[in-house]
Amino acid sequence: STKVSAKAPAIMGNWLINEGPSVFVILVWLAINAYLFVNAYLVYNDGIKYHYSRQIYGEALAWARAPAACLNFNCMLILLPVCRNLLSFLRGSSVCCGRNIRRQLDRNLTFHKMVAWMIALHTTIHTAAHLFNVERCVDARVEANGTIQAVLSDLGDNENESYLNFVRSKVPNPVGGLNVAFTFLAGLTGVVITLALILIITSSTETIRRSYFEVFWFTHHLFIVFFIGLVIHGVGRIVRGQTDGSLREHNITLCTDYTIWGRNSTCPKPQFAGNAPVTWKWVLGPMILYVLERLLRFWRSNQKVVITKVVTHPFKTYEIQMKQKGFKMEVGQYIFVQCPEVSKLEWHPFTLTSAPEEDYFSIHIRIVGDWTEGLFKACGCDKTEFQEAWKLPKIAVDGPFGTASEDVFSYEVAVLVGAGIGVTPFASILKSVWYKYLNNADTLRLKKIYFYWLCRDTHAFEWFADLLQSLETQLQERNHTDFLSYNIYLTGWDESQATHFTVHHDQDKDVITGLTQKTLYGRPNWDNEFKNIASTHPSSRVGVFLCGPESLAETLSKQSISNSSADPRGVHFIFNKENF
Repeated sequence: STKVSAKAPAIMGNWLINEGPSVFVILVWLAINAYLFVNAYLVYNDGIKYHYSRQIYGEALAWARAPAACLNFNCMLILLPVCRNLLSFLRGSSVCCGRNIRRQLDRNLTFHKMVAWMIALHTTIHTAAHLFNVERCVDARVEANGTIQAVLSDLGDNENESYLNFVRSKVPNPVGGLNVAFTFLAGLTGVVITLALILIITSSTETIRRSYFEVFWFTHHLFIVFFIGLVIHGVGRIVRGQTDGSLREHNITLCTDYTIWGRNSTCPKPQFAGNAPVTWKWVLGPMILYVLERLLRFWRSNQKVVITKVVTHPFKTYEIQMKQKGFKMEVGQYIFVQCPEVSKLEWHPFTLTSAPEEDYFSIHIRIVGDWTEGLFKACGCDKTEFQEAWKLPKIAVDGPFGTASEDVFSYEVAVLVGAGIGVTPFASILKSVWYKYLNNADTLRLKKIYFYWLCRDTHAFEWFADLLQSLETQLQERNHTDFLSYNIYLTGWDESQATHFTVHHDQDKDVITGLTQKTLYGRPNWDNEFKNIASTHPSSRVGVFLCGPESLAETLSKQSISNSSADPRGVHFIFNKENF
């Protein structure tokens, strides 16, 4: 128990190093949401300006306006995490972005999703509250005879009066409510943006994105409809409060008897006005940034790209090598690719598998859907005869964009973990490391790489095994075999298959990959792996980089925290994850 209690502060300290900045950002974001909600709620629930408004709307007025304030804030934020060029610029700017800030930028899509769910929550509250508001406004106009609700609703029927109840027709519910929804600008835009939001969120699930990417891509562009509707939603000014001039002339504490309003000089009829729309002030800046982002993407996508080589690899994987004037990349970056011959609208992200030192850039694509299969056929990969270069399709490229892997060279020790096709970012890294190592190993801060490759079947990625084999051979020739340690785990094999190949385990080369390092079966014991690395590098900053599923990310994040030293001079594991 003493060991556990002594370990607890160390784990907490390491957790703060790895997760502290992210938690701080989230807490600040939640605090701003809470402040905006409470502040708006108190204004509309207790403010004297809305005393008569509450007589008609009741408590639902404050419950509608409080989430509206939060919606303005979150709709301002939602576009910023997907401004890829802005994020790449910030990542590359050492002036404003240290390592910790860059790691937060790498979690842009996670924050984008959190903001989206917050928008969904506040939209639900706002819509539900307004359903009650509409019902009460229609009833006050039609049924509330002789009450203060009726008197307030009748204001505006005569000259020199301003209305409070925006419902002017005397049509009872439910028809009256439907009239509000489909004949008022606020109602109509509210319906449109709510439907757009429902479609955007429901098509953003993991299943839809992986299996029906086209559905996700098209419905996500309903954000244009959403933002247009959002900006003009409040133009009608249907939520109204007593004007400042009227508050000075009509004291609500003295004029409680609404039957004498307008008959007594001390109690003139109250005057009302709607609030000026403010949403555009919140979202205009991010919208301009996003428009500039799209213009830059459009300009870059029109730069000529030449396909220099297409290589077909086993098990539905193919490689496209390209050249583009002025194209500059860093390790682990990704690009968006469009092929007009396959689809004129769709853009798909792919990690660059080439190194910055090479005179071309390349991507490896696995056939997993209609688009990737269409590009496969467009490149002539389904044909047996040699394809002439002029027959290859036109390709548009947007990027490159930065990822967590760019920071691999800022650590002394790097742990690279790739799962399945998630191995692709590390092709670029390993190639680049090798080029740098050949040119001047002494100036390279990175001194050791631990590489783990988890896959169901290595044959699916023979191109990567070939890369490892080449690196292995060259390291052996220069007597630097200790620079790269790698382990390949076959996770999809059963015991009988593993036993069959274990018979040949004593051979010099692995019978599956042809590598000196033998293939392992099952999954790594991450606790042992991290402890071994920690003992080998007792005073190093170790960068842990993953391109793989969330379940593995959670495991590696926990291991990074639990195996880091409490001593600032000791070993510290810093976890980084690729996000697309």
